Amino acid sequence: MCKVGKKRKKAQKNTQQSSKPTSKDKEEVDYYAHKKIPTLVMWYLLVVNRLRSLFANPNDAKLMSWHASDEHKNDGKLRHPADGNKWQDFNDYHRDFTSKARNVKFTLSTDRMKPFAERSSKHNTWPVILTIYNLPPWLMQKQKYLLLTILISGLVQPEVDMDFFLEPLMEEMKMLWEKC
Repeated sequence: MCKVGKKRKKAQKNTQQSSKPTSKDKEEVDYYAHKKIPTLVMWYLLVVNRLRSLFANPNDAKLMSWHASDEHKNDGKLRHPADGNKWQDFNDYHRDFTSKARNVKFTLSTDRMKPFAERSSKHNTWPVILTIYNLPPWLMQKQKYLLLTILISGLVQPEVDMDFFLEPLMEEMKMLWEKC
């Protein structure tokens, strides 16, 4: 344990044992009481910039319209989300969006993980990842095409406040939707 942690514990013991702490102990306790440590920290990475870089590469740009190309087989087997009924329902409902093969369809996923595989750690990290559904099935889960958009880190879980952390992403998605 570091020196500061020992002082803090000593100050806490002294305040618990005596009803009148010394001025030295009071200063140390007050310092830690006023120190503001955030419970959660969020990092946001823009999606638009990474989509631009994907479409700037001719090979990736071609792959981004794979779901609408002749290479995509529709033989009745479910190999890609584009083979499902919900994909077709979405296409029927949003004809303006689906008329352009380059428009991107995403899925959002998140889950808690403990950094450095330490089960005893109280620290949590919540990555929010976008998967691009336009790509062929053998590329959708490759690291290059998974977009880490939000990283939430802290001692508590975001649980109820998750929608608060998703607001910047939803605003960016809304802006992309309106531009298509």
